[in-house]
This record gives sequence, C-alpha cells and structure tokens, in this order.
Amino acid sequence: DEEFNDLCFEFGLELDEITSEKDIISKEKGAEKAKGASDTILYKIDVPANRYDLLCLEGLVRGLQVFKERINLPRYEKIIPAQGEGQKLIITKETAKVRPHAVAAVLRNITFTKERYDSFIDLQEKLHQNICRRRALVAIGTHDLDTISGPFTFTAKAPSEIKFKPLNQSQEYTASQIMDLYRTDSHLRHYLHLIENKPLYPVIYDSNGVVLSMPPIINGDHTKISLNTRNVFIECTGTDITKAKIVLDIIVTMFSEYCEKPFSVEAAEVVYPNGKTHIYPELAYRKEKVKPELINKKIGINETPSSLAKLLTRMCLKSHAIENGNNIEIEIPPTRADVIHACDIIEDAAIAYGYNNIQMTIPKTYTIANQLPLNKLTELLRLDLAAAGFTEALTFALCSQEDIADKLGTNISTTKAVCIANPKTAEFQVARTTLLPGLLKTIAANRKMPLPLKLFEISDIVVKDPNTDVGARNYRHFCAVYYNKSPGFEIIHGLLDRVMQLLEVPPNKENGYTIKATEGSAFFPGRCAEIFAKGQSIGKLGVLHPDVITKFELTMPCSALEINIGPFV
Repeated sequence: DEEFNDLCFEFGLELDEITSEKDIISKEKGAEKAKGASDTILYKIDVPANRYDLLCLEGLVRGLQVFKERINLPRYEKIIPAQGEGQKLIITKETAKVRPHAVAAVLRNITFTKERYDSFIDLQEKLHQNICRRRALVAIGTHDLDTISGPFTFTAKAPSEIKFKPLNQSQEYTASQIMDLYRTDSHLRHYLHLIENKPLYPVIYDSNGVVLSMPPIINGDHTKISLNTRNVFIECTGTDITKAKIVLDIIVTMFSEYCEKPFSVEAAEVVYPNGKTHIYPELAYRKEKVKPELINKKIGINETPSSLAKLLTRMCLKSHAIENGNNIEIEIPPTRADVIHACDIIEDAAIAYGYNNIQMTIPKTYTIANQLPLNKLTELLRLDLAAAGFTEALTFALCSQEDIADKLGTNISTTKAVCIANPKTAEFQVARTTLLPGLLKTIAANRKMPLPLKLFEISDIVVKDPNTDVGARNYRHFCAVYYNKSPGFEIIHGLLDRVMQLLEVPPNKENGYTIKATEGSAFFPGRCAEIFAKGQSIGKLGVLHPDVITKFELTMPCSALEINIGPFV
C-alpha cells in the first residue's frame, strides 16, 4: 500500500484512502447495514479533473506502466473499412434544435469479462458527470452491433411518435411515458430536464426502425451489451462537438486494448444534414515543439534536452530532441486532450522529474513580506480589548435583511446593503452593514451564561459604493456590547475612552475625539451619542432601544458602541 501511495504521488495523483465497500457502508449507514457487503480492498484515487484518460483502471494502469517504463506507449490506430462495408450514422436536419452533433465508432471483436464490462460502464458514467457536464454537453450510448443493422439515423421526433422498450424494462413505452416513468428514478431524473420541454426529442434508429437510444436519457433494451457482446457500436450525441470527439476518443482508446487486434478501432462515417461526411473517431496525433531552456527555466532545473525528452515520454508524451538539442518535439496522443499549451507539457515534465527533487532556491526578486497595517492594528486592538474584560465573537459576514434593517428600526433601502442574488437560506440574504446584529444574536444564543455579558468584534462590513470597480467597499468596524440588568452606558463609554487612549487620540476638539448627542433608530431617545475624530463622524454609542432588544429575543437592557477603525491606521 505504501509503495502504491508513493507511486501515485510521483505520478501526480493522490491515493485518497484504502477502504472496502463494507467500511464505506458502515461509515455512512452503520455496521448493521454493512453486514453482507464485500471486504475486498478498494483504492480511492484522486485524479485531476482534466485527465480523462485516467478515469478507468485500463487508462490508469497503462499510464503508470508507461511512467515506470515497463511498456512503451501503445499506438492507437483507426481502421477505415472498405467502401460500403463500414457503419454509417446519418444526422437529419430535425436534430439542429435539440442536439445537433453526433460522432460514432466501432470496437470489433472485443472480449468482455465481468471486470472489463463493469469498468466500461463505469467510465461512461464518470465521463457523463465530468466532461459531459451531466450529459448536457455530450451523452454516450454503447450498443451490441450484432443486434442491429446500419445505416443508423439520428433524428428528432415528437415524443408521442417515439416508442420503444427502454433498458432493463419489460414493455414498450412512448417517449412521454418514459419521462413519467423516470421522474422518480434516483439516477435518471436528473437528466430529464435537458430535453423535457423541447417539442422534438432526439432519437437514433437502425435501418429496420429499431430504437438504439433516446439521448441523453436512456438506451433501448434491444441493443443491450452483455458479457457475450463481440462488436460494440458507440455513439456520442451532444451540443458541443469538441467535447463529443474527446469523449469518443477516450472510450475507444481505453477499451480497444481488449479487441482482437489490440489498440485498433474501426471508424464509422457520419453524414451531416448538408450532405458532407466525416470519419470518426479522429484519433488525432499532433506534434508540438518546446525549447528545452523554457522547460528548465519554468521548473527551475537544469536537464539535458535528451533527458527532458525521456521525462516527457514517461508521461505518455512521446518526445525526442531535434535540431541538435535546440528543440524538443513532442507527439501528443489522442488520449491527452488536456494538453492545450506549452505549460501543460512543462507541468508533465515537472511531475516526471519529481516535485520533491527540484532544489529549493530563494527567489531572485527581493521582497520582504509585511503585515497589512489595518490587520496589524486590528490584532493589537483585539489583545487590549480582551484585556479590558470583553470576549471576542466571530459572526457570519452574511445576515438576513431583517437583522440589519427592520430589527434595528430602519428601512433596507437606506442601508446601502449588498444583496445576494439567489440566497440559499433566509439567514444569508445580504452582506452585513453593521456588526451589531451579529453580537446581539450571539447574546441571544448564550442567554444561559452568567451576567454581565461583554462581547466585542472587529471585522469588515460591506456597503455599496458606485465609485469602486466592484461596486462595493469594505470598512473595518469595531463593535462592543454590554448586556446586564442595568444598561451600563458608563462601561461602554469607558471602553471608548480606553480604545482612544490606546490609539493615542486625546479627548479634545482640535486634534482628538469628541462625542455629541444625537438620535439613532436603534438607540433609546436621549441615550445616544455620535463620535467624532480626525474631523469626521466615526460611529455611535448608546443604550439600545427596548424594541431592538425584544426583536433580538433579549430581556435585559443593553448598551453598544460601533466605530470605524480605518481612519486610525
């Protein structure tokens, strides 16, 4: 297990955990449910989302074998049958509005075993979830070619006109009935919306009118693949032709190793509505050139061109040095759709070299990291506020509209609050414009604690600001509340004086701070003051209004202070 873990790491993968079906079920549902499950050891391997060629055992083993230099990378070839003998897929113009694209191929004389068959089905499922974007971009259909006869037609018809026996069902249904049938199916119901509201549904027929599939929902039962299937017809329909080609390439390259002639695929011809034809799968090999200096510089190593080429060859990118070592020519196989740019090639060279083998060096740029002044001030204040006997709270940056408006006695339109477009819960509708509601909710949740409750928080609030590039601005606020049988205004006032003392702001008008009586919707009339410092209003302090206290489900008087600490940095 440890060796395999190390191998995965070297190859740029992660062995997530070693488990068994029994373990998984007992973790999720308890030991009772796991009684009959298998004890076979399972490896859970994390594969990067762009490496579609490692999503099945065949591809993963092949990749690791090439990486360990035990085998050479196989050469995938497509066999184009003699004129008139190959399979044909004809696309009609009706498909244009639902699923315009289709590609196809044939795996000849394949030998399935139970394991290979399961892997074949599993790969399709993984591709559906990943690159096919839950079948929205591409849907894969695989059929037993010996049960049908070409040429095949990909068309779109009204739901009432399509009638066939879906996979693993015992009777025929029309397309509309199939939709109703699978509405409760835990697996298939997620795909119904893709075509449900379209006037025509896509469907593939053979020359005798047998339904192969109704993509992206279900295949027909007639063409079901079994362990005895020898010839497989694969079709991928979709809304994105590039992804469809990639998906087809991945499936045929992974499973062509089980054909009588390993790594060979029989091509199929696709006829478009305009009469043009195209041969699939493309299985395109292409050549790229990358300078060895670039690879060395980007990774921070110093290797010869020939050893770099060897590293890349181990990563399934067959390479050799050309032009006396001034360039490396890399052949990108059809399995590696993820190689788009030279950076992808350099990354593979780094993986093969081994990230742990790259020498650590101090960067050439001379920069010394420093704490942001605002954060430094915040940290210093936190310590002293805790020393003053207040407890720090950390509350959510999002809250409901009521918290910052109705409960504080103001209207939401005056708060300049930033609203969330489609909030998951009523608790998270807006970004907070004040820290007070969070602290009052914290007190409400801790009413069982002995009095007095003295809480503070220093965090960011967000308000709309049309002058910034993102349309909103953050301010660092400090808020403190005192909750006891008496309001304790003098305690909050004393805390303000202590904070100003720490910030070295004297209590005078010229260059210090002053407080001036004012009214605030959240405060008791005649018990609220505005705080002025640095020539501007920085916040308010006072005794909270009884209405505010009851709206937050509190029962005792409470005084609060909230200021903006930005001006003091």
